[in-house]
Amino acid sequence: MDKGIDYLEDDILEDFGELKELDFGNRKGKSSESQNEEDVQKKIEYVDENLWGKLEKSGKRISFAKDILALYSYMKDPLVKWYRKAIVVAALIYFIVPIDTIPDITPLFGYLDDLGVLTALLKYLGSELMQYYPEEYRN
Repeated sequence: MDKGIDYLEDDILEDFGELKELDFGNRKGKSSESQNEEDVQKKIEYVDENLWGKLEKSGKRISFAKDILALYSYMKDPLVKWYRKAIVVAALIYFIVPIDTIPDITPLFGYLDDLGVLTALLKYLGSELMQYYPEEYRN
């Protein structure tokens, strides 16, 4: 297959600055061994820089902010293995990035795809995540 598709991805990601540098899908051809803790840490920094702005913009339109905050706390826990954090980071970046299956500006349905991704992750992590919720949400 022709490598002509890469220019489309580059054009799409051009407006998103450091998002392009996160190298999803191993576009730079690194060996799988080099995609490790350092890459996850780079993506965690991206989430740190962009999550709060997205939550601020979303405001009261989303009902799952407490889940995002629990996932963020989980991601920041130094006792959590880097490969577990990588899964959470991917879901949080999906929430942050404006390129969605359903655009976030779509009335009523804009956050359904984000909610679906986060719900799948919450189901996957299960009770492991409970300690990261505020006390009033743990029951």
